[in-house]
Parts: sequence; structure tokens; C-alpha cells
Amino acid sequence: MLITGLTVGLLQENCYILGCEETLRGVIVDPGDSARAILKEADEMGLSIEKIINTHAHFDHVLAVNAVREATGAEFHLHEDDLPILRSAPDRVREWLGARVEPIVEPDCFLEHGQKIEFGDESLEVRLAPGHSPGHVIFVDHCNRQVFAGDTLFRGSIGRYDLPLADGAALLRSIREQLLTLPDEYVVYPGHGEATTIGVERESNPFVGRTATLSSL
Repeated sequence: MLITGLTVGLLQENCYILGCEETLRGVIVDPGDSARAILKEADEMGLSIEKIINTHAHFDHVLAVNAVREATGAEFHLHEDDLPILRSAPDRVREWLGARVEPIVEPDCFLEHGQKIEFGDESLEVRLAPGHSPGHVIFVDHCNRQVFAGDTLFRGSIGRYDLPLADGAALLRSIREQLLTLPDEYVVYPGHGEATTIGVERESNPFVGRTATLSSL
């Protein structure tokens, strides 16, 4: 699989461009800002972008969706339970950044737990992992032993659970059931910060690791 990561926006969100090396068909995960840079990178990779697939709908993960969709004709995919968050994005941007943005387009397709996202010869498994948001999903690439985790599991941390519609107990449960059930060698590409591995977080993460003392929230 071809992979390029870009850190975009004021909140330093990680957007990932994924492509099939054989067919040059691709997807974009969480285009959070800087549409021009994202599109330029996809073009330099030689990819035809077919889908925009979002782990969740917080504004720092969706602000480039409109522009990328318009430029590529790609379908926008999101879990239905995150629609309230998507629709509130302009209000949150105004509150957090003091800026005005247009509403984000409605999804063309809704993601479902267990679904397979295919592009060329590559495939991602969709796993529902609510907690940071009600419709948060992760994308698992079993062939290449990696997972695009959005804002669930970070290097040495976990996603925020003090935001509207978040649920801390659900987040911990999602991490344990949907992420820590993967083999140790799987690389975790998070929505913010540096990559890690399932094994490292299983052993040392202060919230969900082997020696964690926080069992519930």
C-alpha cells in the first residue's frame, strides 16, 4: 500500500492518503484542512482518489472534505451516528477559532461496522469504536498490519472524552475491544501525533496498558 501522511490545520491533525500500488486507486482518510496540499500530494502520488473516508466528524478532521470532494468527485463516507457532530462543525469552528466556514456536505455513504473499504487491490476493515464521538470508526489494514485509529488511541494516551457527545467509558471499551485485540506488531496511525504500535500501547499506555490503574471513567 502507498501511504503518505500530512499534518494539517491549527490543531495539527493527521490526514492520510492511501493508494493501491498496482492500480493507483486511492482514498483519503480525515482531510482536516489544507485541501490544496492534500490534493497536490495525491497528484504527486499518481492516485485517482475514489473515496473520502472519515474516522469521525470533529471539525479538525473534516474542514477539507468539501474542497477535496469537489476536486476529485470522490464519495464522502462517515458513520451515521456522527451526523450531529458533522452538522455542528461551523458552530464549533466559530467557538474554537473565531472563524466562519461553510457547512460540510452530507455523506454520500454511511460506514458500518464490519464493512470493507476497497480501492484497487487494497482493503480496509471498518470497526465501530465510539467514545471520542458516537460514530467514531477505525480502519484496519490486515494485509499490511496497520490501523488508522483517528482519535481513539494515541502514543501514550487516548482520545478526549470531555467533548459534546463523548463517552469515556465507551472509549476505553472500544480501545480494548477493537484495537487491543489486534496483534502487537500492528502499527497505529493516530489522528494526532506520532505513530505507535499495538504492542507498545498494550504494555505501557497509562490509560489502557497492562499496568493502567484507570479501569473506568
